Amino acid sequence: MSDPEKSEVGGEPPQNPTSGADQRIQFAPTVRPPREDVIAYVQPTIPSIPPIFSGRERDRRARQDEHGKKHVDIDEHLMPHADVAERYETSINMKKPGDSLGLTTQQAEELLREHGPNILTPPKKRHPILKYLDALKSLFNLLLIFAGILEYILLGVDFKSNFQNTYLGAILILVAFLNAFIDFYQQQKSQALLESFLNMIPAKCLCIRNGQIAQMEAASLIPGDVVFVRMGDKTPADILVFSATDCKVDNSSLTGESEPQDRMAENEMRNPLEATNVMFNSTLVVSGEAYGIVIRTGDGTVLGQIARLTAGEEKLKSPLTVEIGNFVKIIATIAIITALIFFGISFPVNNNNASLAINFAISIFVAWVPEGLPATVTMLLTIAAKRMAAQNVLVKDLQGVETLGAITLLATDKTGTLTRNQMTAANIWTCGELYETSRGAVEEKSIAGPEKPGVNEILHISALCSRAKFDRADVPVKEREILGDATESGLMRYAADQLDNIDAIGQKYPKVFELPFTSDTKWHMSIHKKSHASGALTLYMKGAPERVWRLCSRILGGPDDESVPLAEEHKKAYDEAYEHMAGRGHRVLGFAEMLLPGDQYPEDFVFEKKAENYPLGNFTFAGLASLQDPPKHGVREAIGRCRAAGIKVIMVTGDHPLTAEAIGRKINLMLGETKAMVAKRTGKPIDQIAEHEYDAVVVHGEQIDTLTDADWDKIFWRTEIIFARTSPKHKLEIVRRAQSMGHIVGVTGDGVNDSPALKKADLGIAMNKSGSDVSKEAASMILLDDNFASIVRGVEEGRLIFVNLKKSIKYTISHSTPEVIPSLLNVVIPIPLPLPPMLILVIDLGFELIAALSFAWDPPETREGLMKLPPRKPVTPETSNIFRRRALRQTRSYFDEESGVIHTPEPQTKLQEIFHSLQELFTRSYWVEKFESTGGEVLVDGALLSWAYLEIGLIEATGALASFFMVLHSRGISPHDAYIMQKGVGAPTKYWSKDGATYNGIDGPAQADILAEAQSMYYWAVMTMQMFNLFACKTRLTLPFGRYMFANRATFYCIIAGAALAAFIIYTPGVEVVFGTSRSLLPLYWLIPIAFGFVLILYASLRMVISRRANPIKWNPEIQGLQMFPTIRTMRTMSRTSI
Repeated sequence: MSDPEKSEVGGEPPQNPTSGADQRIQFAPTVRPPREDVIAYVQPTIPSIPPIFSGRERDRRARQDEHGKKHVDIDEHLMPHADVAERYETSINMKKPGDSLGLTTQQAEELLREHGPNILTPPKKRHPILKYLDALKSLFNLLLIFAGILEYILLGVDFKSNFQNTYLGAILILVAFLNAFIDFYQQQKSQALLESFLNMIPAKCLCIRNGQIAQMEAASLIPGDVVFVRMGDKTPADILVFSATDCKVDNSSLTGESEPQDRMAENEMRNPLEATNVMFNSTLVVSGEAYGIVIRTGDGTVLGQIARLTAGEEKLKSPLTVEIGNFVKIIATIAIITALIFFGISFPVNNNNASLAINFAISIFVAWVPEGLPATVTMLLTIAAKRMAAQNVLVKDLQGVETLGAITLLATDKTGTLTRNQMTAANIWTCGELYETSRGAVEEKSIAGPEKPGVNEILHISALCSRAKFDRADVPVKEREILGDATESGLMRYAADQLDNIDAIGQKYPKVFELPFTSDTKWHMSIHKKSHASGALTLYMKGAPERVWRLCSRILGGPDDESVPLAEEHKKAYDEAYEHMAGRGHRVLGFAEMLLPGDQYPEDFVFEKKAENYPLGNFTFAGLASLQDPPKHGVREAIGRCRAAGIKVIMVTGDHPLTAEAIGRKINLMLGETKAMVAKRTGKPIDQIAEHEYDAVVVHGEQIDTLTDADWDKIFWRTEIIFARTSPKHKLEIVRRAQSMGHIVGVTGDGVNDSPALKKADLGIAMNKSGSDVSKEAASMILLDDNFASIVRGVEEGRLIFVNLKKSIKYTISHSTPEVIPSLLNVVIPIPLPLPPMLILVIDLGFELIAALSFAWDPPETREGLMKLPPRKPVTPETSNIFRRRALRQTRSYFDEESGVIHTPEPQTKLQEIFHSLQELFTRSYWVEKFESTGGEVLVDGALLSWAYLEIGLIEATGALASFFMVLHSRGISPHDAYIMQKGVGAPTKYWSKDGATYNGIDGPAQADILAEAQSMYYWAVMTMQMFNLFACKTRLTLPFGRYMFANRATFYCIIAGAALAAFIIYTPGVEVVFGTSRSLLPLYWLIPIAFGFVLILYASLRMVISRRANPIKWNPEIQGLQMFPTIRTMRTMSRTSI
């Protein structure tokens, strides 16, 4: 059956509402607001800068606008069918569509060569080698490769002395290639898994050619073909309907419209997307059947145009990619500056020895490069991606793991994402009582059941006056699929749940006559052999409530379920019940019956449609039933947790504003009042409501095209936002506008219409089961179980991985200072080199790599702490202006505050752009913006660099040097002696080598052994203090000791593994030859770095206390009104009484 009047469009509203206090049902308050203005209240403290778009972005927007004007060219829906057939040189039979001739085989072959196959052009795929090179071109890998090349340059400076650097250079380059391979492998693995989800089965269709109907592949269809589609089929192309019987299609994947749409030969709509005689490629036929002429195929279909819109959209770099790139630039800048400075220092210190100065400068540069960090970051993200996969979240791009935790705005589709896309019975009103259908309600008397007055009649009408049917009967009802219209399917499933033996009810009460739903009558009638006291036949009817009500003269409500004549009080009760159901965004149906008298309609009476020998009035009104596309279980709590985490959640749907708002209020998405609600509550005219009086807004798609830049900003400063009746272009614009304010945008969706926004967003999240192939290709992340609640777990995982990544980087680069300072002292003072290159490599790629990975398994410091903190880059009017000022500088634009206009320069050549970028480095504004606080948290900030390089780094360098000199002193070499001997390290004395001259009674072999022992101690000291630093870096909310220190077992496994590796390198016979260590190192010396380790922990604790007092943690304010109980309880109303 086709849709009745829908509550959201109002249909024919209930008549004569009354206000009788003693007769009114006490319902929960409902509001049906009209469309309202979207100009909202903003509180910026500084002039708001309009959004800035780059030249490339402006060009792309212009191309897309032109593309839209060029390709929205469907006009066949306005033409007579015969003219359309003539245009495509095909033959149709309007009276007997099955006898149409269609195209000839020869025509089809010629047209197929001309138009090509009916398939979408697949997205271009990069060759795996190019993908690998993309991974290799990351800034971190390039830095490693550059450092490795520099090591080989040293061979040209001094081949003999720097020969061991060939190993270091090879390992640096190998690490870069290995890191790129890990990233590449993860991407390929995700892509392979994604392709396994895509529908690879060629679609089939029924096509008429040469007057014969036959099944053929949809790919071979061409414009002019006559096709036949029926319930359960996917429309194979864009077709113009010239004959239809009770046909309805599900357009939700294209338009977001949750309600099935009628399709017929007639049409009164000028917009082709709203035309009732056009069926679009990939839409599902949910009931009836139709014949149509193919008018668009392949990329020319509406689906193809949306897919092309997606292909033209560029993916932004993830926040993590940008921040790692910034970190690499910081490291490279520090390395280059220090290398140049100390090259200048070492040149005169070493008697103007250019070779030695170059060698030293390159060594300093390489020492700053954290060789193991790229692999650590990649492995941490890979481990997190695997954890998310275990929670049914597939990450296509490793950087997307962290992006989900960074999002500040989540734009979600409604149908199929927040809701089940399955109509479900919600309320029944009969015999003056309002019931809930949910078994999850608390009050038993409010649950509808067959034993309740009038409910049994509603159930039988739902089961018998229906064209819906189960696909099979050999499995339990809950495991079956229902073939038919969404409304009838919802009623049938509810009836099957309540009635015994639903499979036999059709045989028990066979149907003898039926009038299906039409857009004219808006009701569905059937007559069954169901005996009663006065006859053998019973008439059932359901449809639009006001249409059914007009045909009734009686109503169920008397004693013992008897019918009584309709009276004014019945009309009042009906109006209230209808208004209550419709106000909740439900689809409402009216039910009626008539016990046909046996003297007029005997059991063998033959009903005929043409003769109209069936009753059309004096029915008995049985009641009302409402259906809804209910929220998915867990959605309410998920959105509540997102909002509590400081994430703005907005709905972007193609559905009606009232339906969208009704769902939004059930799932924590909208809690506040709109302007219309405030006007109703206060009794004031809507145009007198001040902007600060409301904080929620529902924006209609028709308004989006006319919004100014200021309007967009004002909308996004609202707390709660719903965009309804949106097109794919609108969704894309919403994402762009949010990003222009500095938002990190996540978009969820499952339909083709969502795919452009999915690709443009910082993180597109598609659905696996209900999602289209186009949306899965466009997204960065896929929910394998279609569970919106998985997003919350993903947000928490994303935030946790950011915290753990930051801790890992904070820990890893702490050892850079104790690695660099020895090289500086070795040249500047000089002293013997405390840490040779091979041991630096062992630190970076040995213990440090193992220990840094342990952070991947660190749990949150507090159970709910991560989700109570604001996003790490919150968006405020101030931060938005900072973001846009930077965009102004990048685009070389100028904002005139007086006129509010942005002046954009003329396009420049590449050379001019490079010159401008270099010129910027010497401007004050550039450096002011570089160090300007945005109020957000970045991966590597000043506090982290200070901790690693200046604070902990210096403590560790001091402790390691103390250990180094203690070993030298214990072997008879004072610091002054070490200085003198280092001065004579060259010929002729050659101190510190096995063939060196004797110094104070210590011969050459002894000197070499003493230095090896001291260097071993320096290595061991750095490793030991890093063990303490491992715990010091773990916390940012609590002190670095206590129960949390033992929460991650991997920490202790990694410490044991790292210590074992260090002991192996130092104390294993034969290994000391490779690494230049000494087995004579006494464990007694270990106490020195252990003591410094405790100093490190004490310092970290004091720093934590002072930091927390100076900058206390800012938790998110509590949102009043959030409902965090299970979604199933939305099925209950707040109060009910009898009429």
